[in-house]
Amino acid sequence: MIVRRSAAVLAATVVIGTALAPAAVAEGASPSPAPAIPSGLYGTSDPTYDGVWRQSLALLAQHTVGVKPAAKAVDWLAGQQCASGAFAAYRADASAKCDAKTMVDTNSTSAAVQALAALGGHDGETGKAVAWLKSAQNKDGGWGYTAGGASDANSTSVVIGALAAVGTKPADVSKGGKSPYDALVKLSMPCGGADAGAFAYQPDKKGKLAANADATAAAVVGALGKGLAGEPLKPAADPLSCEAADSPERAAQNGAAYLVKALAKDKHLTSVMPGAKNQPDYGNTADAVVALATAGHGDKAADAMRWLETHSAQWAAQAGPAAYAQLVLAADAATFDPRDFGGQDLVKQLNATGPAPASVPAEPTASASASAEEAAKKDDSGVSVWWIIGVGLVGGIGIGFLISARNKKQQP
Repeated sequence: MIVRRSAAVLAATVVIGTALAPAAVAEGASPSPAPAIPSGLYGTSDPTYDGVWRQSLALLAQHTVGVKPAAKAVDWLAGQQCASGAFAAYRADASAKCDAKTMVDTNSTSAAVQALAALGGHDGETGKAVAWLKSAQNKDGGWGYTAGGASDANSTSVVIGALAAVGTKPADVSKGGKSPYDALVKLSMPCGGADAGAFAYQPDKKGKLAANADATAAAVVGALGKGLAGEPLKPAADPLSCEAADSPERAAQNGAAYLVKALAKDKHLTSVMPGAKNQPDYGNTADAVVALATAGHGDKAADAMRWLETHSAQWAAQAGPAAYAQLVLAADAATFDPRDFGGQDLVKQLNATGPAPASVPAEPTASASASAEEAAKKDDSGVSVWWIIGVGLVGGIGIGFLISARNKKQQP
């Protein structure tokens, strides 16, 4: 699967349709022409069902690791917005007005909000988008893929990320007295049994919940009020367990415990498609890593990251920018190096799927590394680093500190 959320279902439909295309052509039907790929868009595959989503993930991942995207890539995303504030999965002609036939959705809109908010300078676009999202909230506090659709864990979670990205407290956004956190807790499964703590995508027609690892990964991040990039907490002191979900935070920790168990056997999650053989689910495994790190259990995701390092290269090359973005975000969240990921430079590979970035962070030179090593040796030999810093400050010399390599939240 290229992406998670409901967009993945639509993309899968396209794949199935492509497999059936030869039969249609044999019967005399004319194949649809391949869509022209805009120069500012990441990826070369048909963007009909995931253009805005994959663009948003690519921009968000680049920003997370300190890459400044090309202006035309950002402009393309902003230009996809409808006058209502909503985004569709893809509009081939962005100059045409959106109408009732334009299939706008909460997932594309929320992903675009998160990317544009992170990049900065798009308050107008994000403000209109969030206003539209608020208007589409259901009475149970959640959101469906489309406005008015039944609430699901994935859509509700990605909207929470959008609200948080613009500084709005999700708990304060309510409908019928219910917040999005209420909707998520309602979709969490009770303790007891093999699926304890998991989240369901949606209840079935009888109201029964079924564990869904994809929905659980999304909901753990959403229940903690974070977005697609996650935001690792301090390592959790309490051991993972399942307890009564009396708060969104507790439901998130229950979900994290479920993910650890789901990853324990094979170090990855599995994709279950009707009529198809079960296969490793690389994207959802990466999402689970982000979820565990966000819940303060990044150490429990290390084996899954090592599995991804060894096995994900072919999948990412075939799937394109959204896949590279998911791996970059997972590596960043789990404090792995996305520029040396199983011998692959994920950042360079992501950058290559779209227009050349405006700037990339400088890589440490050999001389800089040697200088740092020498300074450490001097410190060990009795020369106080703090004494050197004090002299520099007194002399008016600005001294920079390399606090971390994560660059999360850094504005370009």
